[in-house]
Amino acid sequence: MVGLIGKKVGMTQVFDEAGTLTPVTVIKAESNVVVGIRTPEKDGYSAVVLGANDLLPSRATKPYLGQFGEGTTPKKNLIEMRDFELECNIGDTVSVDVLADFAFVDIIGTSKGKGFQGVMKRHNFHGGRKTHGSKFHRANGSTGQGTYPGKTLKGRKMAGHMGSERATIQNLRVVRVDTEKQLILVNGSVPGSRDAVVVIRDAKKKR
Repeated sequence: MVGLIGKKVGMTQVFDEAGTLTPVTVIKAESNVVVGIRTPEKDGYSAVVLGANDLLPSRATKPYLGQFGEGTTPKKNLIEMRDFELECNIGDTVSVDVLADFAFVDIIGTSKGKGFQGVMKRHNFHGGRKTHGSKFHRANGSTGQGTYPGKTLKGRKMAGHMGSERATIQNLRVVRVDTEKQLILVNGSVPGSRDAVVVIRDAKKKR
C-alpha cells in the first residue's frame, strides 16, 4: 500500500488532449515525512508512520512530542500506513509523485457536519400524507413495541446528529499529478470541506 496525507483545496475543471472537459477535485499533498517505522520483530506488524503539517513544539504535549525522534520535527497530522510498499527510513520525505503511476485512488476523510436532523433528511423517510386533516407529516412514527422487549432497539433509524463521520470514497480516477506544485487532481467527490485533511492511498479494488 502507498499513501499520503493531503489537504482538500477545492474543485476546478481541466481539459485533456482531446478537448474534453473534466471536473476535478484538487488535493494538495505537501511533502510527508516518515516519523516512525513499525517492524514485525518489535511491534508485530509492518507499517510506516507518516506526518504532515508542521506543529509548534509549544502547542503539543510532551507525550505527543515523544513520537518524533532526531531528524524529525513535530507534525500536526499523523497516519499509520500498514504494509507500505516503499522502502524508507525515519526522516525521509515522501512526495506526491509516488501516486503518479496509479490510475485510481481511495480517499479517506471526515464528511461535512449537518447538525441535528430529522428522519426525512437523515434517513430519507418519505413522511406521512400531505392531505388535509393528516397529523402525520415529518414524524418518524413508532420506535418500539408496547410489550416485549418494551424498548427501542439499538440501531433504530431516528433523528440525530448527521455527518461529521469518517468516510472513504473508493476508485476515484487520477486525472493529473503535478509534482512541482505537489497537487493531485481526481475525478469525483472528496469528503470534507475546503482545507479538510484527507488520506490518499492507492485503490484497493482497482489498479
